[in-house]
Amino acid sequence: MRVLLGIAGAVIVLGIFSSVLHSLVIPRPTRPGFSRYVQRLVQWPFRLVADRLPSVGARDRVLAPMAPMAIVVTLISWLVAFLIGYALLEAAVSRLGLREALIEAGSSLFTLGFASGNRVSLNVIDFCAAGTGPIVIGLQVGYLPALYGAYQRRETEVTLLQARAGSPPWGPEILARYAQVDLLDDLTELFRNWERWSAGVSESHTTYPILIHFRSPRVSRNWLIALLAVLDAAALQLAFTPSRRQAEARMALRAGFVCLREIADTEGIPYDRDPHPDDVLQLDYEDFLRGVERMRSQGYPMERTPQEAWPHFRGWRVNYEPLVYRLARDIEAVPAPWSGARRTEVATYAPLTPIDRRPVG
Repeated sequence: MRVLLGIAGAVIVLGIFSSVLHSLVIPRPTRPGFSRYVQRLVQWPFRLVADRLPSVGARDRVLAPMAPMAIVVTLISWLVAFLIGYALLEAAVSRLGLREALIEAGSSLFTLGFASGNRVSLNVIDFCAAGTGPIVIGLQVGYLPALYGAYQRRETEVTLLQARAGSPPWGPEILARYAQVDLLDDLTELFRNWERWSAGVSESHTTYPILIHFRSPRVSRNWLIALLAVLDAAALQLAFTPSRRQAEARMALRAGFVCLREIADTEGIPYDRDPHPDDVLQLDYEDFLRGVERMRSQGYPMERTPQEAWPHFRGWRVNYEPLVYRLARDIEAVPAPWSGARRTEVATYAPLTPIDRRPVG
């Protein structure tokens, strides 16, 4: 019996050490493990409540603490698991009962020092437990600045986009506003910035997957919807004005859907790795025309008719639409135009756009 307790304790301690290392120390995507399952368990009640609320704002308020709470619960779960693992090891190498072993392990793990064994085997395990607690907590403390630094870098570009794409952002609105203020030549800079942004998000959100569920400070902003707006703007430019510089738009599109695919791999979301340009979109042609009309109303130059541009736009969008729609549903992103359905029916947020008022005379 004590051999089995020792084996169980060793498996738990080594397994949790592996979870801590892969979550906090090793900077690369890993397969879902203990921490991911704990985080998904924490997310479930938040989503259950949010799905029963009628307004987008109320859902956002309920979901906002979900990701930070998951981090706290993960840390507590690690410590509790270590406590159980070390208690089983101490019970295996001594005559301590499980209750006494838990007290001994807890005294060492949390460096309280009120319990002390008098056997060499117990002392060894006590020393290991005493080192484990501060190390895990210290790693978590060091992990939080890196996590929130990545979050702030992500949100800075999303916030900057608000003036250029409406709130929530929308692809046609980007082109409409750039045409309105005669800044179409500056679209190349926008696409360059978002190519780099996509690379940064791909690295941070696959290394720290909990960032996928961190919400923006404002209900009308969301990192995924912002990325969708930029990708749609790039696809629309390539579809309607092929004479303009294409390299930056194409690179932004490529970086964007590669970012989405890497996040999908991390989340275990299946997708077609080689979609055909003629595949059917979930975005229907009537919605496409409404976006085109917004661009035309602000004077965006069009070298192709909507009928001619639609196959080109569709050929680009098939690369990212299914992934965006699935992720937007999973994270309950703000329901912006062209962003698909959510888990429960909710009204689409129309982008808030400024009125172009000018002085008389």
